[in-house]
Amino acid sequence: MLHRPRLLVVFGTRPEAIKMAPVIEALRNYPQIDTRVLVTGQHRGLLEQALRAFGIVADVDLALMGAAATLEGQLAAMLVAIGAALERERPARVVVHGDTLTTLATTLAAHLRGVPVAHVEAGLRSGDLSAPWPEEGSRRVAGVLADLHFAPTPAAAAALRAENVPAAAIHLTGNTVADALRIVRARIAAAPAPADAVAAALARFSGRRIVTVTAHRRENQGETLAGIAEAVARLAERADLGIVVPLHPNPAVAGPLALRLGGSARIALLPALDYAAFVRLMTASTLILTDSGGVQEEAPALGVPVLVLRDVTERPEGVAAGGARIVGTDPARIVAAASALLDDPAAIGAMAVARDCHGDGHAAGRIAAILAAALAT
Repeated sequence: MLHRPRLLVVFGTRPEAIKMAPVIEALRNYPQIDTRVLVTGQHRGLLEQALRAFGIVADVDLALMGAAATLEGQLAAMLVAIGAALERERPARVVVHGDTLTTLATTLAAHLRGVPVAHVEAGLRSGDLSAPWPEEGSRRVAGVLADLHFAPTPAAAAALRAENVPAAAIHLTGNTVADALRIVRARIAAAPAPADAVAAALARFSGRRIVTVTAHRRENQGETLAGIAEAVARLAERADLGIVVPLHPNPAVAGPLALRLGGSARIALLPALDYAAFVRLMTASTLILTDSGGVQEEAPALGVPVLVLRDVTERPEGVAAGGARIVGTDPARIVAAASALLDDPAAIGAMAVARDCHGDGHAAGRIAAILAAALAT
């Protein structure tokens, strides 16, 4: 049997699993490559939820969630465990995604062992190491150590070139989130309406406009998150709205939101949703308020206006295209921005246009082809 070069795809969180699933599927079309999946378990329940949704079975599960309480402790545990896994797996190349602690640890471990790294969703930059934190730093490290960079947008490719990444190493592919959305929307279209938490919330708020709110970022926790909750509570005073808040399982997030928003007749607090359910919710929404990076990409693609609960973003394409606005985290500013849109049909209608500013839904095939060519040389 001819030797097949091994490609190790590594991730550890739900967003990574969603965005890497199309890449894994595309790589299965190359039987000459031994594609294997390693998950760190940085998120546990949320990760498993995404793996099930896309039918991914991990070949290696390091189950590292809870390995340490601090970020540096988690990073150290990941470095050791991933290094040992690389020793066992002996990949010709590893593939990482985005900006998570798993990405940072894998990139460092592979670099220390002389294993080349390909970086999916490379080149996103906010220009501020404190936002998103610590993710902005993780992306920059991957930008230095990787030798293949799959940039999702022209702006991301330009950022890499500005950091002196060789032009031949940068490939403009589009963002695989568009691929994941395409796959899941096809499944939703083929499936009957589900009897899930989203369906129940939408039925509860029948006749009202739906506003979806997600907040979980580490830099927004504490006082800032309390302010976001206060803004949502004020918006819930409007009789024309039904507000749906899927809660991140982190107690530092779910606790403060539930404390301020629980019990309101116009707010539905839901447990963390699987991806198909969340896409259904976004599609049914009139407006989305979020600090999530992924939602900033998904909402414009679905034609749903989004207000970004951050002061800066590493995903400016939605803002430039007119589908998103940055409103920060001040409660008064959030309420004013949301109210202005909700009270102006022309303004919100201008934002409610589907935009392909993050990709055409075929990024994964491009990425897989480039990886196959790299392994063949």
